[in-house]
Amino acid sequence: MVRYSFGTVKIGPRAKSLIEKSLEKHWVSGGENVKLFEKTFAETFSYKEAVAVSSGTAACYTAVAALHEFGADWGDEVIVPALSFVATSNAVRAAGFKPVFVDVKKETLNIDASKIEEKITKKTKGMMVVHTMGKPCEMDEVLEVAQKHHLKVIEDSCEAHGAKYKNQIVGGMGNSGAFSFYAAHIICSGEGGMVSTNDPEMAPILRSVRSHGRPDGTDYFQFDRFGFNCKMNDLEAAVGIEGIENFQNIFDLRKKNLNTLLSQMKPLEKYFYLLQEEKYEVVSPHAFPLVVREDVNLDASHLSNYLMEQGVQVKTLFGSLPTQHRAFQSLGHKLGEFPNSEYIGKKGLHFGCHQYLTQSDLDFVTDLVTGYVKKYI
Repeated sequence: MVRYSFGTVKIGPRAKSLIEKSLEKHWVSGGENVKLFEKTFAETFSYKEAVAVSSGTAACYTAVAALHEFGADWGDEVIVPALSFVATSNAVRAAGFKPVFVDVKKETLNIDASKIEEKITKKTKGMMVVHTMGKPCEMDEVLEVAQKHHLKVIEDSCEAHGAKYKNQIVGGMGNSGAFSFYAAHIICSGEGGMVSTNDPEMAPILRSVRSHGRPDGTDYFQFDRFGFNCKMNDLEAAVGIEGIENFQNIFDLRKKNLNTLLSQMKPLEKYFYLLQEEKYEVVSPHAFPLVVREDVNLDASHLSNYLMEQGVQVKTLFGSLPTQHRAFQSLGHKLGEFPNSEYIGKKGLHFGCHQYLTQSDLDFVTDLVTGYVKKYI
């Protein structure tokens, strides 16, 4: 039985009302709700444009596929972190490009910006960096490298709703940003995603790509570019509208939970790398990650199993996609190429900090982790 869930969905009266209106019109594909969701999302986070799609994965591959309009060709390269949710790298492959992997930092879980430049070749056309677990990447360094080599930057912000880096909102510093609205995320639409951009040339291309490559705003059989069918429907958008209208309240509740866990787990800092929030950033309260430190003899998979046996939903921290997941075996990478990502894959885990958790829940998981450490270390 699950006592401490990773995330959940509760649909309130605002969403139900919008869903009912769609049903009354006998039209549930993209319509008024999708347009309102896009508008509200863009206004809330000060993006010039927001393009709704069917999932966070769709947001990633729609953003990557748009690179074809900016000089990228089939088989060209896009730099990605070795550690992330699989959608980041799968999106690159789905769009017809080759993912080129860069290791991450253990302390941040984010791409090591100092290692990006050494992976750039004549075929590199862009990079997709990930704000992992809601912590912003080192965007100054990322953008400096991108400008030097004339690369497009996509921010995978699926886990980072509302995060900021030096007073700049994530998803607005690069050429585009990708967001997910799955159940565990701050803004939720059941399924669904969004691509943000401040580039006026990018928005109509994104809208075209999400609809088979047709010209923006049409559904005729004219196909101008490579594309997918990944439009959001009005039912999902209705749930998302309720979420975005309550964003700040949800964000604050989750941030309170995240900070409470960080405070209660601080005595364990000598055993685990804990999430750190620097003065120049705002970390989005997506989840609570733990990575066992190098000098600590603790089996993270055993800890995960123990927590799950006690009713806590736990997930790994992704690991190294090119060397620890069979799906990428054909790319020919070998264990040892991405030591930090591989270490986190063996020694990392995370669980929720969502808005429906109570103080009792937070105490419960803190006591479990603390008790485990006392017993096994």
